[in-house]
Amino acid sequence: MDTLPQPVAEYLEYLDVTKNRSSRTVEQYRLDLVLFTKFLRSLREGLLDEGEEFDNMYIGGADLDFYSAATFDEVNKFLSFVKNDRMNNARTRARKLSSLRGFYKYYTSTKKSFSQNPLKDMENPKLEKSLPKHLELEESLELLQCVSSDETSKTRDRDYAIITLFLNCGMRLSELCGINLSDLSPDLEKLTVTGKGAKQRTVYLNEACASALRAYLDVRGGGRPIDPKHSNALFLSSRNLRISIKTVQWMVYKYLRLAGLEYKHLSVHKLRHTAATLMYQTGEVDIRVLKDILGHEQLNTTQIYTHVSDEGMKKAMEKNPLAGVEKSKKN
Repeated sequence: MDTLPQPVAEYLEYLDVTKNRSSRTVEQYRLDLVLFTKFLRSLREGLLDEGEEFDNMYIGGADLDFYSAATFDEVNKFLSFVKNDRMNNARTRARKLSSLRGFYKYYTSTKKSFSQNPLKDMENPKLEKSLPKHLELEESLELLQCVSSDETSKTRDRDYAIITLFLNCGMRLSELCGINLSDLSPDLEKLTVTGKGAKQRTVYLNEACASALRAYLDVRGGGRPIDPKHSNALFLSSRNLRISIKTVQWMVYKYLRLAGLEYKHLSVHKLRHTAATLMYQTGEVDIRVLKDILGHEQLNTTQIYTHVSDEGMKKAMEKNPLAGVEKSKKN
């Protein structure tokens, strides 16, 4: 673990305590700011910006003057560094820039420690618009069937319930791992999840979800003692502790591979995309309702799911009243 400069440590504490950001978000900000600090020092002192020397560089002495002296040009060189040397794509660079924006906004506007913000006029990297990757309906059914037929698994009921919730409710990975037994309604008609910014929302469960949860709850814990600290956790690991994000990721990758879907290069987050896409493509879920289901703050975040499937476009072309008109043949 790097020795954090005091300004960075203070800002991360602000994110954690005052802004109530998730531990994963705070850790990502830490990594971005540490890399930026190392790059600034290497740039200013003519040090190497790669290799073991760079990775082990001491940055604990960086103070407010060190950061307040940063210029637009230095930040731009940092973005060039992560693009060309670290092979960061536009989306990753945009995230790193967001980390820096938050840091400098804190010391410029909130603390008023800096007189100038070097990122004031800096534009975000242009992001290529792409449709979210997802499973088709048949592929989703194949994935569920693969889990339900895995008689070698000791956690089959748990794994089936997890994937069912992902595919039906579109919840985030962190949200699923954080579900407590007390978040479930007694009739299993709904549950409460805690999303980004510790904001809670109600997720209504269809019969597929309720049925999968009933089957899992009947075998939860396997008749073995559960650590009191984890007794309220809905999903447990094989050691009867709250299931971890890495365990869920490994499990999903395992079944994507067994179902022959590994070639699609899907992540756990893409199951959330799958739920949203399938719900929208039925034509029965309004985009504003979908926004609330997914826990999005802004409607434009949800609008990525308004893409039309290839099959839908094909059918639309076939329904054109001119579709059957053919060129007349000359005698």
